[in-house]
Amino acid sequence: MVLVRILSDKIAMLLIDTSTWIEVLRDKSKLKAIKLKTIIAERHYYLPIFTKMELLQGCEDEIEWAKMSSYLAVQNYLEPDYSSIWENCARLYFELRRQGITIRSNIDCAISILAIENNLTLYHSDRDFEAIAKYTVLKQKKLHLRTNNNP
Repeated sequence: MVLVRILSDKIAMLLIDTSTWIEVLRDKSKLKAIKLKTIIAERHYYLPIFTKMELLQGCEDEIEWAKMSSYLAVQNYLEPDYSSIWENCARLYFELRRQGITIRSNIDCAISILAIENNLTLYHSDRDFEAIAKYTVLKQKKLHLRTNNNP
């Protein structure tokens, strides 16, 4: 596992949220994986460190845990500035709630802060990030990985 803090978008361009990985991993046809590879081809991408936790907690048994853990061990992760992420995350959640927007997961706020602080475009399949982007400078792109054979 590689942990990095990105200080310039010249080094890495994309941060890919857990929601995208879940969509790809659930697709038995592997067509969504092929589509994602095409979208991110020749681009640097990172996973938020939180993705490791979210994907592992979704494992159904020891075999799946072992496969997922092995896969995640070789990914590149972006980790936050732990001295400020939690307060910044809480502030974002607080400000959005004041606007009438309730985000379903505070981890989504943390991932948004991670993308904003590092000037990265967040690729996702989660409507909360679109709501966050309406009230912040979050650069995001909702990926539509639907295939003809797999909704």
